[in-house]
Amino acid sequence: MTNKTTAAEVTGASAATVSSGMNRGLTLLFAVAGGAAVGNLYWAQPLLNEMAGSLHISPGSAGLLVTLTQIGYAIGAFFVMPLGDRLNRRRLIPTIMLASAFALAASAAAPSFGILLVALALVGVTTVAGQLLVALAGDLARDDQRGRVVGTVVSGILMGILASRTISGLVADAFGWRAIYMAAAVLTVVLATVLARVLPAIPSRASVGYAELLASVVTTVRRHRSVQVSLVLSAIAMTVFTLFWTALTFLLSAAPFDYSVTRIGLVGLVGLAGALTAQRAGRLHDRGWSVPGTGAGLLLALAAVVLSGTGADAGSIIIVLIAVLLLDISIPTVNVLNQSRLMHVEPQSRSRLNTAFVTGNFIGATIGSVLAAALWQAGGWTMVMTGAAALLTIALIVWAVGRRALSVA
Repeated sequence: MTNKTTAAEVTGASAATVSSGMNRGLTLLFAVAGGAAVGNLYWAQPLLNEMAGSLHISPGSAGLLVTLTQIGYAIGAFFVMPLGDRLNRRRLIPTIMLASAFALAASAAAPSFGILLVALALVGVTTVAGQLLVALAGDLARDDQRGRVVGTVVSGILMGILASRTISGLVADAFGWRAIYMAAAVLTVVLATVLARVLPAIPSRASVGYAELLASVVTTVRRHRSVQVSLVLSAIAMTVFTLFWTALTFLLSAAPFDYSVTRIGLVGLVGLAGALTAQRAGRLHDRGWSVPGTGAGLLLALAAVVLSGTGADAGSIIIVLIAVLLLDISIPTVNVLNQSRLMHVEPQSRSRLNTAFVTGNFIGATIGSVLAAALWQAGGWTMVMTGAAALLTIALIVWAVGRRALSVA
C-alpha cells in the first residue's frame, strides 16, 4: 500500500467509526432538517398563478420558476454534494443551510421576476443540504442500524416533499405567496443553528483536488457493478413516480372526476402514508433482505399501476386512491433500499455515491415529466399507465439479471 491519497482513499479514521451510532433524537433532527431543506424545492408549484399575477407575468413564464429551481438542484447535486467527502460537514451543512435561508429570504423580497428566478435557482443549489445529511447519517450510523437510520432520514425528506405543496397553498391563501418563503427562511436558520451545535465532531478527511473529486463520482460508479444496477433501478423508479404524479393531475382535473386544484392537492396527502414506510424499508436492509425487498417493491409498484388503470376506467376514486397509496409505499421502498445499499459500498465515498444517486433520480424525474405529457396526449391515462408498466417490467428484468451483483453490496 502506498502513502499517496486518491479520491477513493481516506487517511485516518473513517467517519463511519466516529460514533457508536445515531440516537433517536439526532436521527429525528436529520429527518426534519432534510425534509425542510428538500421541501424548499416545491413551495412554488401550487402558487404559480398567484406569483404570475403578483409579478405581472404569464403563467407560462411563471413555470420557469419551478424549472430553474430544479436545475439549481441538479447543479448543486453534482458540484456541491461531493464536497461532503472532502470538507468538514459539521461546518459545511450549516453553512449551506444558512446560504439557503438567504436565498429563501431573497425570494420572499424579490421585486422582479428576474431576481426571483436567480434567488430560486440558488434555493435549488442549496437544497442539497438535505442529501448531505443522508450521507452523514450513513457515516454516523452503526452497520446494524444504517438501513433504519437512512430510511428515517429519507422518510423525512419524502414527507417534506409531499407536505410542502399543501402547506404552501394554505399559507399563501392566508398571507400571500411571499410569506411561505420568509417562513421557510426563518425555519432554515433555526435548523442550521441547531445542527451547528449538535452535530458530532467528525475526523477530517484527506485533501483531494476539486476536479479529481468530481471526476471520481464517475470512477466510483464504474468501479462497482452493484452501484450501477442500483442507480438504474432508482432512476427507473423515479421516472415512474414522476410520470404517475404528473399525469394524475391531468386525470383528476378531467371528467369524470373534475376535481379542483385544492382537491387534487389533498389527494397528495395520501402519499404521506407511503413516506412513513421508508423507515420500515430501511429495516429490511438491516436484516439482509435488501435485494428481495427491492424486487417486491417493484412488483408492488407494477400492481399499483395496473390497479390505477382499472380504477380510472371504472371512474372510481377509491380504487385510484388505493393505487396512489400502494405506489407511494413501493417506490420509496425501492429507493430507500437502493440508497441504503450505496451507503455500504464505499464508506469514504458516500457523498459522491449519493451525488450519483440524486443525479440519476433527477434525470429519471425529468424523463417522467416529459413522458407524462406525451403519453397523455397520445392515449390518456391508459397510455400513461401502459408506459409505466413497461418501465417497471424493464426494472424487474434489470433487478433479476443484477441480483447477484446487488447481493454483494
